[in-house]
Amino acid sequence: MPAKKTTQIIPAGTIGILPLQEAVLFPNTVIPLAVVKKPGIALVEEALREGKPIGLTVLKDRETENPGPEDIHRIGTIGVIQKMLKVPDGTIRCIVAGQSVFKIEEFVQRDPYMVAAYTELPDVTVDNEELVAMQRNLGSLFQKLLSYLPQAPREMEMEVQNITDPNVLTYFVASTMRLETADRQALLEERSTAKRMRKLTLLLTKELEVVELGHKIQSDIQREMEKNQREFYLRQQLRAIQEELGEVDPQQSEMNELRQKIDEAQMPEDVKKAADRELDRLSKVPQASPEYSVIRTYLDWLVQLPWNTATTDDIDIKKAREILDEDHYDLEKIKDRIIEYLAVGKLKNKLTGPILCFVGPPGVGKTSLGQSIARAMGRKFVRLSVGGVRDEAEIRGHRRTYIGAMPGTIVRAMRDAGTKNPVMMIDEIDKVGSDYRGDPQSALLEVLDPEQNSTFRDHYIDLPFDLSQVLFVCTANSLDTISPPLRDRMEIIQLSGYTELEKLQIAKRYLVKKQRTANGLKETQAQISDAAVRGIINDHTREAGVRNLEREIGTVFRKIARKIAENPRYKARVKPENLVDFLGKPRFFNEAKKRVASIGVSTGMVWTAVGGDIVFIEATAMPGTGKLVLTGQLGDVMKESAQAAVSFLRSRSGELDLAEDYFAKHDIHIHVPAGATPKDGPSAGITMATAIASMLTGITVDPNLAMTGEITLTGQVLPIGGLKEKVLGAKRAGITKIIFPKRNEMDLDDIPKEVRDTMTFVPVEEISEVLQHALGKRIITPVPLAAASGTNVVPIRRNGVVKRTPRPAERRRPPVRKR
Repeated sequence: MPAKKTTQIIPAGTIGILPLQEAVLFPNTVIPLAVVKKPGIALVEEALREGKPIGLTVLKDRETENPGPEDIHRIGTIGVIQKMLKVPDGTIRCIVAGQSVFKIEEFVQRDPYMVAAYTELPDVTVDNEELVAMQRNLGSLFQKLLSYLPQAPREMEMEVQNITDPNVLTYFVASTMRLETADRQALLEERSTAKRMRKLTLLLTKELEVVELGHKIQSDIQREMEKNQREFYLRQQLRAIQEELGEVDPQQSEMNELRQKIDEAQMPEDVKKAADRELDRLSKVPQASPEYSVIRTYLDWLVQLPWNTATTDDIDIKKAREILDEDHYDLEKIKDRIIEYLAVGKLKNKLTGPILCFVGPPGVGKTSLGQSIARAMGRKFVRLSVGGVRDEAEIRGHRRTYIGAMPGTIVRAMRDAGTKNPVMMIDEIDKVGSDYRGDPQSALLEVLDPEQNSTFRDHYIDLPFDLSQVLFVCTANSLDTISPPLRDRMEIIQLSGYTELEKLQIAKRYLVKKQRTANGLKETQAQISDAAVRGIINDHTREAGVRNLEREIGTVFRKIARKIAENPRYKARVKPENLVDFLGKPRFFNEAKKRVASIGVSTGMVWTAVGGDIVFIEATAMPGTGKLVLTGQLGDVMKESAQAAVSFLRSRSGELDLAEDYFAKHDIHIHVPAGATPKDGPSAGITMATAIASMLTGITVDPNLAMTGEITLTGQVLPIGGLKEKVLGAKRAGITKIIFPKRNEMDLDDIPKEVRDTMTFVPVEEISEVLQHALGKRIITPVPLAAASGTNVVPIRRNGVVKRTPRPAERRRPPVRKR
């Protein structure tokens, strides 16, 4: 026989507990429940069978699978099951009405469902005016909230108006509001009607703020959508009217024009896809929208760039040489290097290789060399000046997210060139700066690297652009300010200053004709003799290039043009005798003889970014305490050279016939005039030593002599740089004899022959040779062999006779090994 089913009876004074996942039942409210777990199903069936209420409490954690007494809140609501429906899957759907709040005292049963002893918790209500005011405020807030909820039934608003009991009002509002489970449980547990109403008012106010904000956002969106829909409707009507009248839509016509330009631009496949995508976006944007002009400008840039347009190279080596000779006088080494570059490109049928960088003083023809290269190849020429650029965006462009964004100078230059293989001259690359806006020199690394520039990306275009076919040529006055990575990508070609003969030929072949034509003169009206040009070169300009020479020639022709304008029959022939009438008194003089006529003055040679020049170094002594004073804005290296020169002569004071305490009782002052100009470098070492030796011996230095070289404490003369520029500067100053380090003899080949033939060059290895040629006699002996091999030689003065006693060098102690 089958087992008989037992019936669980809930003891008197207890109540069955039904845990809820997140729903909170309030008194005087009704909620639907779905009971799916066996303990709950058994409880509901038993409660219905016996007609007893059940206790509904919410779980502390809604994820709890098999809740026990410790998993539920102790305060809940007593509910009566009004309706129940069994679902075919075995679960129960029921409607429960809340009656009162209860508190679980203790659990008396756990299986098959929880049963607990309980105590009812009545509401604590103190009737006063404050409670009435809060009740009315709560009702008005709830009605306002309902006004923002179109889906809420209007009966709820009427029901709120009819509720007079404050407890019923709070339970009704709490059951219909969107609240968190914790907030609902807190309201249920609060037994004071006034406190419960105050908490509910606070929660209702927050909810109302959120709903009002959402309503405002929705209204704004709806208003904008209605505006756009209205504009779209009107535009459609306008388009229909225009089609009926046979008129063309301006926007559609613009779209067709842009599409045709995109098809004709011969863009690469990925670029064309991006252009078509932007064109589709443009067709959907109203013309009045700011986005329309941004997209339209971007498409204009895309169709203007030479994606696949190139000029055909016409490399004729003989013709290229003729063009270079026609445009520039001399510069044979530079011309040969350019011809080699073009010849290799012709044989390979592709111009590849290092980027050429012309470095030299201003006015020697660096920029015009780039123009000649372009003319010799039949290419377009574009010049890009980057001097003073400090913003990286000037090179790479701005991103389109910025207002007023535009491409960088590289892309703009390519647009102006109209071909993808122009000759691009990047001028003054040594004057590119950097600050908080980025480092433009780093941005140029990708541009000038043949391995990377085939996929150059401008920030504005944001598409790969091929720069590999561009022939880049750079110019600079100095290499010191160019970063090593950028310098490594370029082949440095040095351009030195011009000699007097070269300047004369340049003036005769180019400058005179150019300035005569520029001032509207004929050859029969104004002529200038070679001697007058030499006078301008020597007396009115002193520079490495020919820029000031051209300017002075232009001044002469302008004055002639003025006189011809006053008297058309006037003709002028400029000679040295009447040059002062056009340019005034001479501005430069060969003052070396005058400056070096005094004791303690010697002539040195310097090399600057604008060419070579001479400098006078003065030395004097006065009673004192052995100080060394250096003036003239000298750099640290130059100061150290002065100290080395003084130390060497002090070590040889016996040979100079000086008292043993001479340097201890005298201060030596070395001054380099033109104190406003900073000076630095070690090449003035022997010049300072010569000036001090002249001051100590009372012998003047040869006025026709200039020198350069670094001095050591042992009296050796070390090599220097920039000999050619220094010699040319000395030549311009009227110097005829040069003392230079013997290890620089190989640099004499770079000096023009006409300069070598008119000057005397004296290579030296030791300071005694320098003093012998500068002062006219030997005042100290060369360094003995013992000193050169590591033995210190100290001169000793005894009875007026200088004797040299070798002193062995200190023996080096073996290093101490640390354990």
